[in-house]
Amino acid sequence: MNSIYLALDFKNWSETEQFIRNHQLTGVPVKIGMELFYREGAQVVYRLKENGHPIFLDLKLHDIPTTVNKAMHNVAALGVDMVTIHASGGSAMIHKAKEGLTTGSQSSNIPKLLAVTVLTSMTEEMIENELNITQNIENQVISLTDLAFQNGADGVVCSVAEAASIKSIVGKECLTVTPGIRLKDSPSDDQARIATPEIARQKGADVLVVGRAVTQAENPFEAYRRIEKEWKNGKSF
Repeated sequence: MNSIYLALDFKNWSETEQFIRNHQLTGVPVKIGMELFYREGAQVVYRLKENGHPIFLDLKLHDIPTTVNKAMHNVAALGVDMVTIHASGGSAMIHKAKEGLTTGSQSSNIPKLLAVTVLTSMTEEMIENELNITQNIENQVISLTDLAFQNGADGVVCSVAEAASIKSIVGKECLTVTPGIRLKDSPSDDQARIATPEIARQKGADVLVVGRAVTQAENPFEAYRRIEKEWKNGKSF
């Protein structure tokens, strides 16, 4: 399994292709989010796959079970590595999502189903005051992770802060995919729960998602390689 995915948070294919080409990042694992996918559709997946990029399709589906099942059936045919749903969609939706990926896959390599628990932009105050959730973020993440894992998800998207607890409570087999990865000298932007590659490794994260720490770096190629080095060596530079 690939360990680091670069978030392609660009508005269209032209910007995406130019960035990859200009910074010698052809072939690195990439994450396609809503903005790019809804603009370019499945064609962006095909183009990136043609250039050797493993793909994490981050659509965060959240709908009735039948709709999600049919959507995942189609997603599976794209041949991506991983795809996301919201764990808060409930047990039936999660189960149907997994079923759709299984029946829609054209090979034995079924895409990994990841559940989004609590967005890394959320804070304790937000989940209590705006969502009326009384338990803290970590407990909410654990509850949603257990729900997802018991109903067929392969893992979850969570912050590095929750990765160790998930491995300990839910099980080591539960994949932890962690966004909010920054180098020491990178700004936090709009994510409240962030970490360096070194800390992510220490906490038991399986997969990193890096975005602005690379795409907005003065030298994106060097930033990406530095993150790779920190992840492999478990030490910040």
